[in-house]
This record gives sequence, structure tokens and C-alpha cells, in this order.
Amino acid sequence: MVPVPSGQIPGVYHRRIGDIVVTALSDGYLDGTVEVMQNITPAQSTQMLAEAFRPGRRTSVNCYLIHSAGRLALIETGSGDYLLPTAGKLQANLKAAGVDPGAIERVILTHMHPDHSAGLTNPQTGEKFFPNAELVVHENEPRHWRDDSAMSRASERAKKLYFACAREQMAPYHNVMRTYTGSIEVFPGVTSMPLHGHTPGHSGYMIASGNHSLLIWGDIVHVPEIQVPRPEVTMEFDTDPNAAAATRRRVFDMVATDRQLIAGMHVHFPGFAHVVKHGDSYAMVPEPWDQAFGG
Repeated sequence: MVPVPSGQIPGVYHRRIGDIVVTALSDGYLDGTVEVMQNITPAQSTQMLAEAFRPGRRTSVNCYLIHSAGRLALIETGSGDYLLPTAGKLQANLKAAGVDPGAIERVILTHMHPDHSAGLTNPQTGEKFFPNAELVVHENEPRHWRDDSAMSRASERAKKLYFACAREQMAPYHNVMRTYTGSIEVFPGVTSMPLHGHTPGHSGYMIASGNHSLLIWGDIVHVPEIQVPRPEVTMEFDTDPNAAAATRRRVFDMVATDRQLIAGMHVHFPGFAHVVKHGDSYAMVPEPWDQAFGG
């Protein structure tokens, strides 16, 4: 009897950006309802997903290793144990990629929602998952999530999943946390790009080497099938929905004009794609699997 596979292969994918190697690592996926989308009806959302052969709102959760100048950084840490059991796979995929978490010298976050930062720390023990890493994030993020006044105005779910989680996860890194503002080089060849709206400090990171570049844009989209053709669609967990939508349009225009390669935390794994403009709308063109690995 030939054994039948019972699971998927590890979620690891390498992409060269000049002399830098970016490794996409899957943290898994999250299933959710369409009711969290705004400026669109649930019926319209369901229809658009069905037309794209998607049975529902399944969200990929991606993280990215940066191999640059003989050093190693990680952008995002995934969900840890905070969300659904279909996510929280980063540590397993780091192991599959042959990477020791202790070798990662810098953890860089686009923002501090739990599907991005809840893999920093083991909540049961308080131990860091990245014992030798400096934590880098825009200064608005810890400022916002530590704000008791903002927390008091949040829903009970947001108090637990966003404010309490962020505080718990960043606490063990309090003496190795570096915050920034504006556009600065946060790692060799990696420059921050403020993309505020989804959260107060939400940022992307431009990775550049020679004539090659990649924009890791964080949460510019959560549901590509809907928010790319309809960028006005926002999410109930956007801190400032109007700013999030305006930032999305600005980024779409920029990457379409520049033919800029992007990677997104919620673009279907491994998350590399281009955006093209069609009249007043946009379309996403996923990058084909690169068998040659840039060769």
C-alpha cells in the first residue's frame, strides 16, 4: 500500500532581490466572516469571492526572513497561540527552513496586531521566541497599544486581542526595542516606509539591492480578491478606515506606476505579486513560482 500524504509540504519559499535573499515563511491561515468588511455588503463580498473560486474569507498569514550582508532579520512573527489553530506555524517552518531562531538578530514589525506580533513571546512562560533579537517597530505602535485611554474605548475583543496581546508580547523585549519614525534603514538594504491608517504606526519595508527591489507592504490588503478591485473596502479592525483606504489607493498607484514587485502578509502564500491599473480599478498579478531561484 502506497502511503497517502496527510499534510502539505513546509511553507518556505526563497526569492532573490539582488544580493539579498528573502524567504517567505507561512504562519498558516485564518478563516473569518465577510461581515468584518465595510463599504460592501456581505452578499457582494460572497459573490466576489465565489467568482474568484474562493469559498470564503480565508486569509494567508506570511512572514519574511531577510538574508542581507551575512546577517539575518525577520519581518513579522505570525500569530503564535493567540488565534486559530490553522495559524501559528512560523516556528515549524523556520525549523523546516533550517533556521535557528537564535540566529535572527532583528525582528521587524509592520504593526502590532496579533497575526503579526503574537509570535514574539511564549505567553505561557514569558520566554522570547527570538532570544538574541532586537525588536524594531514604528514608534506609534507601542505608544498606541500602551495607551490606557485608547484601550478603554475599545471593544472587549479588541482589549484582549490587540491591546493586551501587544503589551504581553513586547514586554520581554522592553530593553531591546528600537522605535523609529519616518523612513530609515532598519537593516542593511531594508528601509521603512510609513503606510499609516490600518494602525497608527503601520509601515512597509522597501528591500533594495542593485537594480532590484521589493516592497513588503504589510496589511495594505487583507482580502486581495475584494480590496484590490475595490480599494474603498475597509476592515472593521482598521484603526482609521478612511486613512487605510487612502493609503491603499496611494500604494496601488505607486506600485502600478513603478511596476514594483510587492509582498504582502495577506497575499496568498508566498505573497509575491504586481498590481496593475485598469481604468479606475486595479488587478493583482501573482508572480509565478521561480524555479530558477533568480538564476
